[in-house]
Amino acid sequence: MAAGRPEAQDHPPENGFASLEPPAPRLLPHIDGSVLPSLGGFGRHQKQLVVLTWIPALFIGFSQFSDHFLLAQPNGTCVQPVANDTNWTGASTLLPPAGGTPALQLKGNGTGEGRGDGSGTLCACKEWKLELQTGLSQNVVTKWKLVCDSAWKVHTAKFSLLVGSIFGYLVMGVMADWFGRHPVLILSVLLMLMFGLSVAFSVNVTMFSTLRFFEGFCLAGLALSLYVLRIELCLPGWRFSMTMVASFLMVGGQLLMPGVAALCRNWPDRDDWQVLQIVIISPFVVMLPYVWVFPESLRWLLATQHYRRSKAMMLHIAKKNQVDMTTEPSGVLTELEQELHKKPQRTCIVKMMSTRNLWKNIVVLCVNSLTGYGIHHCFARSMMDPEAQPTTMCHADYYTMAGIAVATCLALCPAVGLMGRRGGLLTFMIITALASLLQLGLLNLIGKYSLRHDTVLRDTLNRKFSVAFSIIGMFSSHAVSTLSIFFCAEITPTVIRGGGLGLVLASAGFGMLTAPIMELHNQKGYFLHHVIFACCTLLCIICLLLLPEPRGQPLPESLADGETFTRQTLLHPGEQHLLLSKSDRDYSRVHDTPLHLTTTGGATVAVATALAAVPASYALATGGEVIGNRAIANGV
Repeated sequence: MAAGRPEAQDHPPENGFASLEPPAPRLLPHIDGSVLPSLGGFGRHQKQLVVLTWIPALFIGFSQFSDHFLLAQPNGTCVQPVANDTNWTGASTLLPPAGGTPALQLKGNGTGEGRGDGSGTLCACKEWKLELQTGLSQNVVTKWKLVCDSAWKVHTAKFSLLVGSIFGYLVMGVMADWFGRHPVLILSVLLMLMFGLSVAFSVNVTMFSTLRFFEGFCLAGLALSLYVLRIELCLPGWRFSMTMVASFLMVGGQLLMPGVAALCRNWPDRDDWQVLQIVIISPFVVMLPYVWVFPESLRWLLATQHYRRSKAMMLHIAKKNQVDMTTEPSGVLTELEQELHKKPQRTCIVKMMSTRNLWKNIVVLCVNSLTGYGIHHCFARSMMDPEAQPTTMCHADYYTMAGIAVATCLALCPAVGLMGRRGGLLTFMIITALASLLQLGLLNLIGKYSLRHDTVLRDTLNRKFSVAFSIIGMFSSHAVSTLSIFFCAEITPTVIRGGGLGLVLASAGFGMLTAPIMELHNQKGYFLHHVIFACCTLLCIICLLLLPEPRGQPLPESLADGETFTRQTLLHPGEQHLLLSKSDRDYSRVHDTPLHLTTTGGATVAVATALAAVPASYALATGGEVIGNRAIANGV
């Protein structure tokens, strides 16, 4: 060591000097970077648990799309008209739907002329003969004759499942953060079996709607807890692919649902819809062993400081993955031993409001999810052919929507792989906005000025282009909704992931709720509804630029980690460095100009020269006293 250049580390701590060596970083908060790799990474144990989260996805798909069969609108024939209908000829007619496509209206003599909304002489009937064309021979509508004046009860039944799901996402999400993912999963399974099977034994439509509310509540808790557990089991490179497999299985449930309904047709001892309800709920019995088979999320235990339970689980996982924890060099287990005295700390989703960036990201994703599912119904209605027969329309539309869902899942995998989460979400939102704007205004504008004399050709082209843009819009809006939910699960910290994901899923439920609301009002205000959601897509495009890119990043564990997820610069890091270097080189001589010296009086330059002459180590050793003395000597 050179004379006159004492080093700071030679001074004892009691003289006010501390060691310059930084403390060793903690390992437990870095679950993706330290804890899971020390336990074998994404090993055999984690893969088995992920497979267990896939199995219920098929059953969830059955339940989510059961309304298409339990509450399907039948074809109706008036068997016995009212007494004052003297000119009735006995001609059969289609029953007016509960909402949506207008039905054929009958005159007094039974001839079909004109179109109406289901009121008038068509509903002046004492006895209806109702016939279903959706695989079942009897459902809730035909059981309790929910037609004409009682048609609003069908919409109430549709509301009940969706509203129950919205409340379930909100409540069960908070419970998953407070009590853990495993208790919410098991509680949801038990309540799902109880309320789901009770629906099949409803004695009236009021009881049916009430029990469907609780069924939707439990279904939401089940879907949310499985989604969170699946995300938290995976390392960054596996999260998206494992989630998409579950999405494929849910779409598979949608595709298989018509076949399941056909198998339940003409059951001897019970109504078809009751058998169908029992068939789609009974498979959840296989989840009862999850009480012992499926453990709590290790990530949640560590994030909430349940260190004693974490230690036992880590040893179990290491044993399953054939990893010897006694010789592991990372020191995770040693650090865990030192933290066993700490008490658990839980966090509520309300704490999100105290953050600076996190709450904005979640709000943006909530709006995206709401817009995606809301405008999806607008595209679906535009795709339907109002002149098609209800039977053909029902099957064609159902399978078209299922096929679009499959195509969306297939397209999301390469799109997200190439463009990332934010880039893929932005791309699909732009496609949705373009499809909606073109469908709303441009097609009519083109038809008005280019084919003003040929109205038939104009209407035909408009119809075909409208269907094409509807399919594109349904495809992209479904992708936006799916990716928004996954995006939220990645950027929300573990301590509030259940609540944050519940908010986005509840927003998606509100978007789905627009479909029965529009049907209840017989599609009145549909155009304004579409315009509002089209404007929302433009707003979402701007807001999406503010979101971070979580691809390849570890999941945030605490609120502080969630705040580190900020929007990255548009410039490449190398380009940004060159830009800053160029800026420094161009303006480095401004301090030597006469104008700068005149403005500062020359004192700044003198102080800078004095500070530069002081050795760094000597200044550190003397605590900066020499710097101060020299600055005073120079008259500063």
